[in-house]
Amino acid sequence: MKDGFICVAAGTPKIRVADCRYNAEQIFTLMREAAQQGVKILALPELCLTGYTCGDLFLQDTLLDGAEEGLRTILEATRHLEVLTALGMPVRAAGKIYNCAVVIQKGEIMAVVPKTYLPNYGEFYEKRWFESGEGQDGHTSVCLRAADGAAVYLGMGQSIIDCPTVPGLKVGVEICEDLWALDPPSRCLAEAGATVILNLSASNEAVGKAAYRRQLVVGQSGRLCCGYVYADAGEGESTTDLVFTGHNMIAENGALLAERRFSTGLTISDIDVQRLVCERRRLTPFPAVRERPLCWSEAEFTPCVTKLRRYISPTPFIPENAADRANRCEEILTIAALGLKKRLEHTGAKTAVVGLSGGLDSTLALLITALAMGMLHRPASDIIAITMPCFGTTDRTKNNAVLLAERMGAALRTIPVGETVKSHFRDIGHSLNDQDVTYENAQARERTQVLMDVANQTGGLVIGTGDLSELALGWATYNGDHMSMYAVNASIPKTLVRHLVDYVARDNLQKDQDLTHVLEDILDTPVSPELLPAVQGEISQRTEELVGPYELHDFFLYYALRWGFPPRKVLRLAETALSTAYSREVILTWLKNFYRRFFAQQFKRSCMPDGPKVGSVSLSPRGDWRMPSDASARLWLEELESLS
Repeated sequence: MKDGFICVAAGTPKIRVADCRYNAEQIFTLMREAAQQGVKILALPELCLTGYTCGDLFLQDTLLDGAEEGLRTILEATRHLEVLTALGMPVRAAGKIYNCAVVIQKGEIMAVVPKTYLPNYGEFYEKRWFESGEGQDGHTSVCLRAADGAAVYLGMGQSIIDCPTVPGLKVGVEICEDLWALDPPSRCLAEAGATVILNLSASNEAVGKAAYRRQLVVGQSGRLCCGYVYADAGEGESTTDLVFTGHNMIAENGALLAERRFSTGLTISDIDVQRLVCERRRLTPFPAVRERPLCWSEAEFTPCVTKLRRYISPTPFIPENAADRANRCEEILTIAALGLKKRLEHTGAKTAVVGLSGGLDSTLALLITALAMGMLHRPASDIIAITMPCFGTTDRTKNNAVLLAERMGAALRTIPVGETVKSHFRDIGHSLNDQDVTYENAQARERTQVLMDVANQTGGLVIGTGDLSELALGWATYNGDHMSMYAVNASIPKTLVRHLVDYVARDNLQKDQDLTHVLEDILDTPVSPELLPAVQGEISQRTEELVGPYELHDFFLYYALRWGFPPRKVLRLAETALSTAYSREVILTWLKNFYRRFFAQQFKRSCMPDGPKVGSVSLSPRGDWRMPSDASARLWLEELESLS
């Protein structure tokens, strides 16, 4: 439960129709197994204590008595288990029978939630036996008793189980068809603060139904920004007319975390309640939590560290499936190019000026610019690609810049800036031997001046090349490469820049092999600003040795900004996802560096140029990230120091 994680499960016990004693034994055995595996919240299928397919036997007191006896057996057998469990059974109340979810913990009944929407079509005739729970407000007693003999009442559709030991965790329940309804009870539950919804279901299998069911569950978890645990009836149900396959699912905020079909047993994952709470806080369309509903109870859990079962991708910005990755790359290139296309149209720019270094960022900027020109039905020669060799430029990067411009059909200019920078040093009294920050930044600013002046000469726009990762770390020269007239890479992290260039290289494999070869060599070139003199013709300044691996920084960036996680949680997730590549000490070192630089360099982001947003994380001061340039990093760094 540390860091907001709670282990949940959807369980399908093997049952016998109408054999409540056998079913009770299977249920408490499954509950014990769940407890042994660290599960804290367990959803079981609809009417699993009797079997969903009992038909007219539901009208027999013998079956109803057997269900109540079975529940007492389960309560006694699990009175030491703190697994919060929702199981399905028929419940008598006010002269009627209700299809209910009975929520239990430590041998106590926490809530009895009736099904609201009863199907009465096809093979399902629940209205023949059951009464809808609509309108039940917690004042109708049921034929069940708490452990101390107190009366138990039917809860309305807004029954909530609060879990104070896990901040933000509130559990609500709906039953099968409720999810299919026009206005599902889960909507009201979410409005009342429920962050985890359990669905007890008995949905039969038919061709194509699993995909539709999956869409409903995943979609509802995204719509309500909640965790959704769906438990389905399975083996043991009658196959007279239907087959049940135990299609169990666990979803969180639009993502499927775990799924299982054609089997019994447990489907386990962990839900990040803290992530859901942060997202709800951020989403302005999500309403403020209403006052407590009438039916409200509390469950307690012993604090512990939840073993993470969910997969944590080491590259959160990059899909790991090849097809998904290709689609993502194509989409990002198109979005960025459309943004630039509009800016070129609106300004009437005659040219697009790109400073080409032979590195990844400027390569991507040129590729996007060429795509935008194609959308405008303009020749690539309207792009002016300028390479500006200086003290640290190597033959490799310079040659790659020239070859790339030629293959793309851009108008190439080579403008050495070394002598101009030396003249500037003489003007300000700076020694050429003093290779400090002035030595480096003077080159970057001179290059930017050249780009701006050429843009004025040709009636064009300077296209920015800096990426999202560099903006986060402030790895840019203020009023140097930090500045442009439209920054096409501004919301693309460095790890994704690499995949976008690689995608174009592979996509062009059969079209232009020379272009592919130069792109592949650029991909193999170390990331460097090339502002310090080369050593024996090789790059002497490697960015990732100075600020840290971009693989780590992009991971930090995603979880610190997109989800607002505290440093301790970012560290834990990074250790989980990247432990095979980096030790805890290395991760912690660069995480401290990330926070130090992120706070100290905000002033550069406060006046950054326009650029297209392509993903869920952006640092634009006009839309996605508003932060004072004088904010202190003390609280974040102190938390990290405490973890050392």
